[in-house]
Amino acid sequence: MQLIRGINQLPIFEQGCVLTIGNFDGVHEGHSSIINKLAEKGQLLGLPVVVMIFESQPLEFFLKDNAPSRLTRLREKVIHFQPLPIDTLLILRFNQAFADFNPDEFIRDILIKRLNIKYLVIGDDFHFGKARRGNFALLQQASQDYDFKLADSASYLIKGERVSSTLIRDALSNGDLAKAALMLGRDYSVCGKVIHGKKLGREIGFPTANIQMLRKNTAIEGVFAVTMTGINDEPIYGIANVGVRPTVNGDSRVLLETHLFDFNQDIYGKQVEVHFKYKIRSEMCFQSVDDLKQQIQLDTLHAKTLLPIQNS
Repeated sequence: MQLIRGINQLPIFEQGCVLTIGNFDGVHEGHSSIINKLAEKGQLLGLPVVVMIFESQPLEFFLKDNAPSRLTRLREKVIHFQPLPIDTLLILRFNQAFADFNPDEFIRDILIKRLNIKYLVIGDDFHFGKARRGNFALLQQASQDYDFKLADSASYLIKGERVSSTLIRDALSNGDLAKAALMLGRDYSVCGKVIHGKKLGREIGFPTANIQMLRKNTAIEGVFAVTMTGINDEPIYGIANVGVRPTVNGDSRVLLETHLFDFNQDIYGKQVEVHFKYKIRSEMCFQSVDDLKQQIQLDTLHAKTLLPIQNS
């Protein structure tokens, strides 16, 4: 999969391509279905498969801190895109200039002159360009003017519900990790680099691997039974807290702290992935560090009953 960042870096697809456009937050089963069907069309036409995404996501640009919590950062999206049949991932910077792009010019200069699209798949609620004037109807007219095929990304249903980033976000917020995993096609996870913290966990007997969430807000909070990958060949079991640590300092920076069971290696600087298996409880503020330590002991015992390590 080739990564291209920015319109100015975009080559001209002289033979054309098949394209889909969207946020693809979470890269869930509905997204995978769209891309797999697009790849079938690409194979039929003998054309490369191109996926266009935006960074930051449009609602993050317009709503700032009030935007919905993001399921996946850009790095995580790229990781989840890699197993899919994508030839080129085009990452466009969403800023004021892009928001003000004339919709007709976007179609003519980007979709036609550079990408030379032959087949386009988007949602029927897709809007783009200045004042959101670009929409499915405009693209329908353009498909006739420029001779390309336009298709609506059909809803993908699981157990009668339309899979969407919003529904997954709601499931995570409600602690329903099983429902979120069903719609994602995998456990919900967070990737990041292990950073140095204040070492309080080590002082109270529960050393943690810390990851800065780097999100304006998060889809998940609380204490969870988890596994971590990226260190050894096998996943490592543990317990994780996602939140602002109200007992310690209660600042606004969201941190993912993972205590790994029976583990004693230096992993600072490692890129790891934490996979959320079960929610144990919501984040709490304790009267003392001793109360926090006692609760962590209880949480750890609970996590070990939920994870398969009890049979190993």
